[in-house]
Amino acid sequence: MVSEFDLDLGPISDDVKQKAIEELRETPEVVKSALAELRELLGKDDKIYFKTDDDKVLIMYLRPCKFYARSAYELMKRIADFKEKNKAIFDNLLPQDEKQAFIENDVVNVLKDRDHKGRRILVVHCGAIWDPSKVSTDQMLRLFYLIHEAALLEEATQVNGVVVIMDYDGLGMKQIKHLTPSFSMKLLGFIQDAMPLRLKEVHMVKEPLIFNLVWKIFKPFIREKLAKRIHFHGSKMASLHKFIPPSHLPKDYGGDLPEINYSGKEWYPILEQHVDHIAMMNSFGKKA
Repeated sequence: MVSEFDLDLGPISDDVKQKAIEELRETPEVVKSALAELRELLGKDDKIYFKTDDDKVLIMYLRPCKFYARSAYELMKRIADFKEKNKAIFDNLLPQDEKQAFIENDVVNVLKDRDHKGRRILVVHCGAIWDPSKVSTDQMLRLFYLIHEAALLEEATQVNGVVVIMDYDGLGMKQIKHLTPSFSMKLLGFIQDAMPLRLKEVHMVKEPLIFNLVWKIFKPFIREKLAKRIHFHGSKMASLHKFIPPSHLPKDYGGDLPEINYSGKEWYPILEQHVDHIAMMNSFGKKA
């Protein structure tokens, strides 16, 4: 029986194929050439390990780099460096390691419905809903990491990309004191250097005036490419609707869809179903 929370593991539609051609140069000739070149680059590198005998795995890294093999190889090196630098957080990370954080705390959620451009929407509750004494910032990073590993299984998501809604409703000093420069460097290091997903937009919503304290911490580490994709809306959902129409948003964000009545608790079993894929991804990185 198919669940509404299942990953979309089917082949990409004709529309998505066309988008891949237009935006990512994904033609049979380019793909064949890029795969051969990337395998050659990885074959000459004795410092990092990535599975090279599976086209689908290599394409995960080629798509965000528009099938430029050298760029994909540099991305893979950055991923290996990031994982090595943050070994204490991500080494051999599996869903069961953060089961409690997923099922008992509504901090990170994924909307069931894609947006009008076929993108997955990740919702992060950074305000009153988040209790840092129950889910630490390192655990937040681990939740993001596990979700991104699962999302990479969806070819449509590889092509269409993802959107993040950062919900700061009820943000107070209880949360702010945990949003440190150290955390911001790790989070932005992951997003900007080591995440092989196409992050198309980040929307800050319901942020109170006190949010300015958070922004001062994060802003110095944000590079131009990401800065252009971050949008601030406050309580004005009409501003958010300029990017994602109400037809593709829940009532929580002024949309036409029903209010969100699910959380990480519903998504967690899906992660467990794909533990073999996550374990494989864990094996990638610096060679011992």
